[in-house]
Amino acid sequence: MGELFLSTFITLFVVIDPIGCAPIFAGLTRGASQREATATAIRATTIAGAILLLFGLCGAKLLAALGIGLDAFRIAGGLMLFLIALEMVFEKRTERDHDRAEEVLHASPPVNDVSVFPMAMPMIAGPGSIATVMLLGARSNGMGELAAVLGALLLVLALMLAALVAARPIMRLLGTRVEAAMTRLLGVLLAALAVQYVIDGVKGVLLPGH
Repeated sequence: MGELFLSTFITLFVVIDPIGCAPIFAGLTRGASQREATATAIRATTIAGAILLLFGLCGAKLLAALGIGLDAFRIAGGLMLFLIALEMVFEKRTERDHDRAEEVLHASPPVNDVSVFPMAMPMIAGPGSIATVMLLGARSNGMGELAAVLGALLLVLALMLAALVAARPIMRLLGTRVEAAMTRLLGVLLAALAVQYVIDGVKGVLLPGH
């Protein structure tokens, strides 16, 4: 159970990327007070957490209702995560998130509450994190393993909340160069995890029962 919790935590931490979301959040809330930014961070994390928990608990039933096999979902999820990893390594993901932030900041009429869009969705509970939670939840055998997966998710969300609340001090401390280096490192780790998902899915299709 400990190994499952640790591997799930690492996977979700890389996919959800609290460190990468923090500077985006700082930009989105630069006109707000620290109290208002904290309230926005709490709302965004709570909404995203509810979405991810729903998919984590009901993901397997949803796949069954749609007639999608778990191995097919593993391959599709792995490919999706690999594309996200490439974007992180080549800084396309950060560039796209900054573009979203600028669109919200310059929207007409102005958008004051960014907790739902773009923070909760698609930055925290985006396609990659939803696919990952569904995949990990569907792979769980019994309530114990599912509890470990959901516990790891809650821990990552708690770290996300902490990162968003401390976003401005983090940006002053790290600077843009360190942020870019960490994003690339997380992207490489995510690429390796994505490839493993695809390998597991292909094995399941070609060698059922092994």
